[in-house]
Amino acid sequence: MLKDGEKGVIRQRDKENNTYAIAPHIPCGMVNPDQLRKLAHVAEKYKVSDLKITSAARIAIIGIKEEQVDAIWEDLGMDAGHATGLCVRSIKVCPGISYCRLAKQDSLKMGMQLDKVYHGMVLPSKMKMGVSGCKIQCAENCIKDISLYGTQDGWTLMIGGNGSARPRLAEILVEDLSFENAQAMVSRVMDYYKINSKRQRMGRMVEKIGLDTIKSDLKIN
Repeated sequence: MLKDGEKGVIRQRDKENNTYAIAPHIPCGMVNPDQLRKLAHVAEKYKVSDLKITSAARIAIIGIKEEQVDAIWEDLGMDAGHATGLCVRSIKVCPGISYCRLAKQDSLKMGMQLDKVYHGMVLPSKMKMGVSGCKIQCAENCIKDISLYGTQDGWTLMIGGNGSARPRLAEILVEDLSFENAQAMVSRVMDYYKINSKRQRMGRMVEKIGLDTIKSDLKIN
């Protein structure tokens, strides 16, 4: 029996048949027609029970048997991604200035960069990120461990949100960052988290240390 994360699988509740789901990595939820055709082809070929668009903007293939897993990944030719484990699991991103008239900053460009650097990075606990092009925060910044949203003056960085059994709203760490400075600040926060978290989500670390102390340690005025 495969464990969660092994070969990119997620164990299902179907204990009688021991079925699995897989959720190929789709960076920032941007999928092309060829990928959609491959997903549909695999679903039909292996007679999977369902396809599900997840809250992390993945397309999960559900009802897979263990002996089908390797062949399905080979047919898909897609990255397995990191839907489970103590790592950066997803970077959720809104359409941004490419597609939304309300956006102030290029969330897709920022999100793709963060995905490239951080997706799958091993951490003391699981982490979710979000990037929104404006204050409306369609990427659910308020419940992300680390997130950015755009304003006319640049990027606002928030930390400490999560939507777990003990939900917590994120707090603003710093505002009015340029594209490059926003990336650099995310890197600094990640390094700080690796050192100071005791297998806690970002929000629990913020509660323990205090936002003002974190700002002081990171030399944020």
